[in-house]
Amino acid sequence: MSNPFLSEDPGIRPRRPMMAVVLGNTLLSTVPGISGAGPTPEKTLLTPILDAELITTGAITSMPARPNTPTGCPTPASITRSMMELTGLSPIFINAGLAHTPTVPCLDVYGRPGGDPRIEDAVPDAPLLFERGEAIGRILANYSDLLMLGECVPGGTTTALCVLQALGYDASVSSAFPRNPLDLKEAVCREVLTRIRETGVEEPVGILRAAGDPMMPVAAGIASTYSGEIIFAGGTQMLAVAAVLKALGRRVPHLATTVYVRDDPSAGFSRSVAEVGTTAYYVDPNFENIGHPGLARYCIGEVKEGTGAGGALVLAYLMGHRPEEISRKVFDFVMKYA
Repeated sequence: MSNPFLSEDPGIRPRRPMMAVVLGNTLLSTVPGISGAGPTPEKTLLTPILDAELITTGAITSMPARPNTPTGCPTPASITRSMMELTGLSPIFINAGLAHTPTVPCLDVYGRPGGDPRIEDAVPDAPLLFERGEAIGRILANYSDLLMLGECVPGGTTTALCVLQALGYDASVSSAFPRNPLDLKEAVCREVLTRIRETGVEEPVGILRAAGDPMMPVAAGIASTYSGEIIFAGGTQMLAVAAVLKALGRRVPHLATTVYVRDDPSAGFSRSVAEVGTTAYYVDPNFENIGHPGLARYCIGEVKEGTGAGGALVLAYLMGHRPEEISRKVFDFVMKYA
């Protein structure tokens, strides 16, 4: 049964839920115009660290930064943090390959930032990262019965586009920008696919090695061995991981994301979800009527999703919190730094 807050109820009521976010970087985020997840292309490499800091501590203290876009739109990490406060959960962060040292505790798989897949294999150690993800999946299963697994990888919609198309999907992807720079992403993807064809790579983890980012093999490994219920918290980036799992013949998790991803006409997200053969739960936190001009910008296509925000909203609902309580908590948290 659908309701205005959630497109479909997953029917899960966990006793030991867990929120986890895989952090990583790709050098594609430093290509001008690719990523809106930072004030400058170079500073996108800091975004996962600052997001994890905000979600863990409730504030960014390691540098003078506020969790808003230049237009005043609260970052998705603000939403995820507000849900952690509401539910009382302590999220787990996994360092898949960051350019800078994290400022909060993380599980570490000792990966490296993703390279530029136009000129080199982006994740040379993808098979090893997949194995280490499998080890983490087994660990997390000992402490939870539902894992909401998200990501934070600026520039990751472009690596997702490369991976989805390399797997044979006629896919598009979303963007943190209100106007999706699809022409730029497609140009990058064409170069990457040409290099993949020249090398003859077809195996799924090989495609991650050639074209992905470090988050992808780690998240795929976690999902492969986690024995409880698992939902991917995110849009096109986590959909690419789901597509890899399908190609590997593994369990394909459902996804939880925002209506803002679904309603992006440039992304075709619902169509891609159907092609991969999974289900997406779309959450509508009613930002249009919440009374905050920055949050309302989500409704015109700015930011849309990130750092597990959509999944965190869904998780709060599955834990018994009412939609109006959830939306009010987001509003109250972002007003602290308005």
